[in-house]
Amino acid sequence: MKWLPQAEAEIKKAPFFVRKKARRRVEEHVADEDRKVVTPEDVQAVKKRFLTRMDEEVKGFQVEACFGSQGCPNRVIENDGLVQSIEALLSVEDLRGFLKQTVNGPLKFHHEFRVTLADCPNACSQPQIKDIGIIGAATPEITDVPCSECGACADVCREEAVTLDASPDGPVFDWNLCVRCGQCIGVCPTGTIACGNSGYRLLIGGKLGRHPRLATELQGFYDRDQVLRVLKWCVRYYKGHSIGGERFAEVVEKAGPSFFNHVKTEALKEEDSL
Repeated sequence: MKWLPQAEAEIKKAPFFVRKKARRRVEEHVADEDRKVVTPEDVQAVKKRFLTRMDEEVKGFQVEACFGSQGCPNRVIENDGLVQSIEALLSVEDLRGFLKQTVNGPLKFHHEFRVTLADCPNACSQPQIKDIGIIGAATPEITDVPCSECGACADVCREEAVTLDASPDGPVFDWNLCVRCGQCIGVCPTGTIACGNSGYRLLIGGKLGRHPRLATELQGFYDRDQVLRVLKWCVRYYKGHSIGGERFAEVVEKAGPSFFNHVKTEALKEEDSL
């Protein structure tokens, strides 16, 4: 669908956290009228509907992903339908119904529970400011293949987490600096560096607003099923402790540091089916 420049300028005025949703609604509006060009008037019409009937648009949660699946060269992991599984899990939890019961007044988009998936540590989908942020990651490991000492791994590492210090075992990693982006794996010409483990990092309890909070990383490395278990546990904790429309980040803040211990000991021991 073609967007006129003036329409593009108008949609950019929408807050970034609803811009994708607004853009999709505008295109649906134009398609319903059997047109293929979006005008500024279309954007204004949908904007008016958003502002006057926002409660009807709120579904209780938002799930976003980066553009990794569209050919991003930095992509670390293919998510294997993880976004769809997250959508299904959140739908079952009926977050809209929960919000209707607990929020005083009409629902707004900032009430929604937000989850985002980034396919690499560049984190283009901003997992640091979402309720649950999921980041694809890969841990490098040294194989038995001799290192040629070409230095490609050290050159590509932005964090300077890889060094070549004439070690007989090849590259040396500083795990406190490594963000598990997998770049060194991809550039190693000999196969001395390989992918030891791939999975996800988890960030919990981020938000913007008047009292912003950066999400806290749940230390560890998680597979797809563990990610879904943590998400399910967090959503149910949120529903059990949020009062009057409190954001998940506020619930986490009130719980204190022990919250993250509970996530590991309770969410990851659950064996019920997802």
